[in-house]
Order: sequence, then structure tokens, then C-alpha cells
Amino acid sequence: MDEFDLLQPSSDPAVPVQHNRKRTNTATIDSTIIHPGTVAINVQGAFIVDEGPPLTEGVASANAYHETKDIRLPNQSAVVSHVAIDIGGSLAKLVYFSREPHSTEIGGRLNFVKFETERIDLCLDFMQQLKLKQQRLNGSKPSELCVMATGGGAYKYYERIKEVLGVEVLREDEMECLIIGLDFFITEIPCEVFTYSETDPMHFAEAHADIYPYLLVNIGSGVSMIKVSGPTQYQRIGGTSLGGGTLWGLLSLLTGARTFDEMLGMAEHGDNSSVDMLVGDIYGTDYGKIGLKSTTIASSFGKVFKMKHQAEQNAEDGGGLANGDRAQASGISGDNTGHAVGGFKAEDVSRSLLYAVSNNIGQIAYLQSEKHNLSNIYFGGSFIRGHRQTMNTLSYAIKFWSQGQKKAYFLRHEGYLGAVGAFVKRQPRNWGRRNSIEKDWVSTNKVRW
Repeated sequence: MDEFDLLQPSSDPAVPVQHNRKRTNTATIDSTIIHPGTVAINVQGAFIVDEGPPLTEGVASANAYHETKDIRLPNQSAVVSHVAIDIGGSLAKLVYFSREPHSTEIGGRLNFVKFETERIDLCLDFMQQLKLKQQRLNGSKPSELCVMATGGGAYKYYERIKEVLGVEVLREDEMECLIIGLDFFITEIPCEVFTYSETDPMHFAEAHADIYPYLLVNIGSGVSMIKVSGPTQYQRIGGTSLGGGTLWGLLSLLTGARTFDEMLGMAEHGDNSSVDMLVGDIYGTDYGKIGLKSTTIASSFGKVFKMKHQAEQNAEDGGGLANGDRAQASGISGDNTGHAVGGFKAEDVSRSLLYAVSNNIGQIAYLQSEKHNLSNIYFGGSFIRGHRQTMNTLSYAIKFWSQGQKKAYFLRHEGYLGAVGAFVKRQPRNWGRRNSIEKDWVSTNKVRW
């Protein structure tokens, strides 16, 4: 049974599925007329379905990575006839709604799937299967499917999506969708937002409406830092080109890892002290006067040159360095066994580079929050992936530099902010006389669902 078979409520395609849906009452109809806007998504009683592997892992099938943290919507009764996709430089993130298999009750769940962007055709094949099964999944006809697209790929692949799927494709602004998605998670989904530390790995923050202002640090291929003052008030105040794409690219060169998750797995088992120069390597102990522990990184990859030079010298002294073998002695090239050549383990290199990128992002995020007087910092994007070392590094950086005055927050669906924002922003056809999302947000500090 493949991924798509799992989407079907019945193994017998000839058997129609009956959903016991609640009748729409007059008050709901009146409210819809007065407040036209998004397709009705009922988040009452919503919860995250905890099942399957840990946060850092997904279930791979036919090159689709289906997350194991679906969001259950037990009171959803309205038909949902759209899917949303956020196509970034490295990953394409897809969100879609499906009814519960083998159930005649109302309700369903939001599903989360990701693909590598360079294999976008596999993603489109998956979406085509969703379209064909649309009536079984959601009760709407395949021709009624609408695709909400955001991210740079929404423009790059726009014609391709329309050509393959033959449905309406609506492109939405990337930054706006990120904010809408994050606001949705913060205000509506229990056990979604949390703080992280080694002593308290996952401390959940309660969903609340009073959330502004805050800083969103979205870490994808690159990094964007966005000051959010309200639902429609946001400004990109900075960022850095050293993000997930940097880590992925460099580790592709330095190790034998072929996927980002494999790189994170290697970092999990690495020891950066064999690669990085630490404060203890310089002082022999802590530098307590300025608050630096002996394990604090003084220089990322600071030991490499000395060890590389020593390896080359030993090879030359032993007569083993000839015909271009200097590169191998340097320890910078890798093989597919997971170990770098020349004395540096791929696991150690992976952890060192992960720390270097994460520390850099954490310090820039702190400086931006300090400059703009923001106390709450939310880290999103597919770079994090629930990876404990990444979260601990970012959290520690914010706590250290702010002396505990600022908080770093993480999300269980951190890579899907844009896709979820596009999903909940869906506007029914010909209902454009009011921008209800923004008006309702301004008046209530949250979306009306």
C-alpha cells in the first residue's frame, strides 16, 4: 500500500462514503454573508496527533516525507476544497485536509508533507493524486480543487502547476503567509509553541491572543528576520545568507551525506571539540571573568588548520604524500561511508558547522530584537526540524546575550508556516467585496474562524 492508498477512507472504491455532517444554520449563513473571507476552518477542540517517530523524523514514501504530527480538527464540518503549497529554494511544503478514514462523523485533519524542490514533479504527482481523490477526501469534486501557492516557487513553477493539475492556482505573498501561519499556530493550536533547554526540553506555551509585537526568524535556505507589530503590520528588518542552504551545501562537499536529515543525524553523534577551538584550548580552563565556559567555541573549525598541517607533515615525512594526495590529507573531502577523509569524522564536522550556522543566526536574531525592542523571538523554517542541538544553540544564544530578558520560541510545525498561512487565507470565489481576514484581525488580534 502506497502513500496515496492511505488517503482513501475505504479500500473499496465502489462504496460511497457518507459523512454525517452538521446542517448549516441560519446564524452561520448570516455570519458568512457579513464576514465573507476564508473557507470555514473550525479549530474548536483542535489538537496535534502524537504518533510515530520523534520530531526529527518523518515517514518517507515514494519520495514524499509525510510528517507524523497531523492536526486533528474534530469539529470541522464544512467542505475544504483547496490545498496549499509553499515552494522554497530547497523544500516544497504541502498542507491538505482529509476526512478521517472509515468514519461517518464530522471532523478530519490537516496533513503535512514535504518534498525536495529539485524534485518538484514528484510533488505535483502527489497533488494530482489528491485531486483525483478529492471527493473521497473532502466531499468536493476534483474540478473544484484550488491550489494556494506561496514562496518563490509559486512564481517559478506557476505555469507548470497549472499545466499538470488543470486547476485554479492562487499565488499569495510569502511574508504575509508566514505571519498568518505563525499567528494561527500561536493563537489556535494547543501544544504547538514551546521553549527549549537542556533541563526542560519542551515546555509548551499556552495559546493566547495578545501576541504582538514579536520577531519571526524564518530559517530556510537563507534567513529572514521579520518584525511583526500586528496582523497586517510587518517589516523585514534583516537576515543572513548563511542558513539551511549553507549547511546543506557545505556538508554535501565535506561529508558523504546526501540528505539534510542525514546531516542532522550525523551532527547528533558528533564531537565538535575535535574540530573547533574552544576557550579551554586557549586558557586551559573557563574564562569566568567574562562569563565564558571552557566549552565555549572560540573559533569554529579553529583546529582544522593545525591538524591539517600536522597530517600533511606526517604524510610527507613518511613519504606518503604524492600525486595530489594533499587534498586527502587535509580531511576536507568525504566518501559515502559517513566519514571524512584524513582524520576528521563527518559527524564532528557536521556538528561543528551546525553550531557555526546556528550561533551566527542566534546572535543576529538577538541584535535585531535588541535594536527593535522585541522580547519574544519565534524561530521557524525547515532548518530546525525539531533538532535538539539546533534549538538548544539558538535558545542558549538568546538567553545568554539578553541575560534572560528575551525568550526563544519554537514550533512543532516550524517548516509549514507559509503553507498553513496560505491554507487559512483561502477566499471563496466572488467573495472579494471585503477583506475580512485583515479587518477581523485588526479588531480581535486573531483570525475569525
